[in-house]
Amino acid sequence: MTVINTGLLEKGLKSEFSQTLRGTVTNFAELSTRVPSNSDHETYKWLGSTPKMREWGTGRVAKGLRTESYSVVNEKYEATIEVDRDEIDDDQTGQIRIRVGEMAQHAATHKDYLLSELLKNGATAGFVAYDGKVFFAADHESGASGVQSNLVAASAVDPSNPTTDEFKAALKASITRVLAFKNDVGEPMAMGAGGMVCVVPPSMMYAAMEAVNASIISNTSNVMQGAARVVTFPWLTDTDRWYLLKTDGIIRPFIFQDRAPIEFTAKAEGSDEAFNREKYLYGVRARYAMTYAMWQFATRVLFS
Repeated sequence: MTVINTGLLEKGLKSEFSQTLRGTVTNFAELSTRVPSNSDHETYKWLGSTPKMREWGTGRVAKGLRTESYSVVNEKYEATIEVDRDEIDDDQTGQIRIRVGEMAQHAATHKDYLLSELLKNGATAGFVAYDGKVFFAADHESGASGVQSNLVAASAVDPSNPTTDEFKAALKASITRVLAFKNDVGEPMAMGAGGMVCVVPPSMMYAAMEAVNASIISNTSNVMQGAARVVTFPWLTDTDRWYLLKTDGIIRPFIFQDRAPIEFTAKAEGSDEAFNREKYLYGVRARYAMTYAMWQFATRVLFS
C-alpha cells in the first residue's frame, strides 16, 4: 500500500502543530513568573522579602533568606492520538490535520487550566502557599507582617450574576486590600496599583468588562475605568467568585516551573505500531509545574 502524501505525514503535521501552538492565545505567562528548571524538582527559599534601601551608616547589614521553603516536583504531561493508516491514505479533507490542531490548542492552554485549578482550590486543604497556609486564607502571617487575609467578601443581589456596580465595588475593595498587604518586615508589598487582572468565570465576563472599561456607570463617572484587565477562564465553574491578581511584580502570584517544553512527535512509517497494527501515533509531551508564589498578589472575591 502506498501512502498518499496529503501533508499529513510527520513533517507536515509538526508544522501544523507548531503553527497552531504559537498562534493560540494564553494567559499563564502574564499571571506567573517563569522559573527555568534543570532537575526533577526545585526548592524555593527565596519567597521572603528582600531588604529595602537604607542609609549606609556603619556599613552593610545583610539579610538572609527566610526559613519558609517548599519543593515543587515537575510533572510529565502527554496527549496522544491514534490514526489508522487507511485514514491517512484516504484523508483529502484535512480531518487529521484538524485533530492535530486541536491537540496543539489543548497543549497551549493546559497551563491556563492548571492556573484555574490552583485558583479554584486555593482555599482548600493541601493547596498551600509558602507560609504553610492555604493560598487564600484569613490568617496569613510572616515575620513582622501581622495577620492578613486575602479573602474578600462582597455583596450582590444575585451572587452568580452581579451587576456592574456590584462588581465595581468588589474590585475597589480588592485592589485596596492588595495595596495594603505588608511583607515580613512590615513594609507594603505592592509598589503601585498597576498590573491588576480580574480572572473571572464566563458568567461574570460582561459585568467585569463593563466595570473596568466603561467611562460612565449608572450616570456616574467610572473611577475604576482602566484599573484592571479582564481574563475569562472557562474552567472556573464556581459562579459566585472571582480573583484579582497583581501581575507586574518580579514575583507574580504563581510560578511556572519550566523543565521541558512542549514537543510533538510521531510514530509513523517504520514503527512497530505501523507495521503490526497499521496504526500511526501522534503525540505531545512536556514537563513542567504550576504552583503558588506570592499570596500577597492575589485575592479571592466571594459574592453573597
